[in-house]
Amino acid sequence: QVQLVESGGGLVQAGGSLRLSCAASRNIFSINAMAWYRQAPGKQRELVATITSGGSTNYVDSVKGRFTISRDNAKNTVYLQMNSLKPEDTAVYYCNAKPWVASRGYVDYWGQGTQVTVSS
Repeated sequence: QVQLVESGGGLVQAGGSLRLSCAASRNIFSINAMAWYRQAPGKQRELVATITSGGSTNYVDSVKGRFTISRDNAKNTVYLQMNSLKPEDTAVYYCNAKPWVASRGYVDYWGQGTQVTVSS
């Protein structure tokens, strides 16, 4: 069981920056992968960025060069630094953890989401 709490969302002008934080209830060094997703009204949930326990990262094409995912194992926290924000980045952003659970395999856990609104 992993509880995730997102923070850092808010209202920002186009071209601005925000840093989202995801605080986990347990150590994250042993979790296979953590990720950020987002969902805009009328759109399906989209994978934005992932980071593995080994530090490997992946990004959806639309945010490459603008967003950076990172993790601080000592603080049990994952971050999403968002620069050069665009109105199309407006969405609810969700933190995701994928730990190994005995007898079940990899299981997804989700935070409650934080709203990011980018004005034009």
